[in-house]
Amino acid sequence: MIVVTGASSVALGPSDPPTLDPSACLRSKKTRKFKGTQDDLAVLAAAQALTQAGLSPEALGERAGLFAVVGYSPFSREDIDPVLAESLEGERFSMARFSAGGFQRAHPLLTFRCLPNMPAFHVSANFNVQGPYFVSYPGIGQIYAALEEACAELDGGRVDVAVVFGVAHQRNFLVQHHFSRIEPPVAAGELWDAGACVILERADHAAHRGARARAELVELSQRYTPYSAIAEQSPQREQASGATLPEGARGPASLFALLAQALVAGAETEIVHTVDTRDHVSAHSRWRVLA
Repeated sequence: MIVVTGASSVALGPSDPPTLDPSACLRSKKTRKFKGTQDDLAVLAAAQALTQAGLSPEALGERAGLFAVVGYSPFSREDIDPVLAESLEGERFSMARFSAGGFQRAHPLLTFRCLPNMPAFHVSANFNVQGPYFVSYPGIGQIYAALEEACAELDGGRVDVAVVFGVAHQRNFLVQHHFSRIEPPVAAGELWDAGACVILERADHAAHRGARARAELVELSQRYTPYSAIAEQSPQREQASGATLPEGARGPASLFALLAQALVAGAETEIVHTVDTRDHVSAHSRWRVLA
């Protein structure tokens, strides 16, 4: 039996200020300059979930695994506009001008804040997660792959604790531009910045250390159907019974935000989550929330 001993969600909606401060969670305050919004969301969500599970960095190490899904690569206009301005010849983009100096107009730390593996690094480095890892991209279909991988590592006895999270920085022009082009499009106001994390353990391990099991994973399934991304476009369909889906489009953070929300409510219930994604992943999970 796989149980949830901690769950947390952090989100920024359309009217929220774009600032987060994870400084209290950092082992070295100097790493703050390397972090972008998705890194801040991931660290804060993991910190809160680990605290709820009663786990300190000293208790993790090589027997803890990390399983993460990061949303579409973010960029802010103020970061990319100087690069574009230096790379134009007339009104057309010039690869020669870009190569000669346009790319140097980008902030030297910019790539650290955008790389999909950086949220995993910051969670691992700050909370001493040294065991097996899995990092994927960019949506809720992939969070099911991460969840399945975490369960396999727990069942096989290779880890005792699995830190599983999804994070997405979506309130920026590049991600909003992507979602405006798909069919059907997603309005910018529906896209939230979100991070959500669950701590999974085998029931016997949680009981041995005296941790409270807050939910049980009862069923988990997923399948992928090959398709043509050009010829076949379909909307994403996400549903939940036993609880209400969190507000806004939260990308790979959606499922764990749903669980965190149910744990805060504190009532015993059964939650069924299903999703059919735009990239043709069909996934299903059932959770028993314990009072």
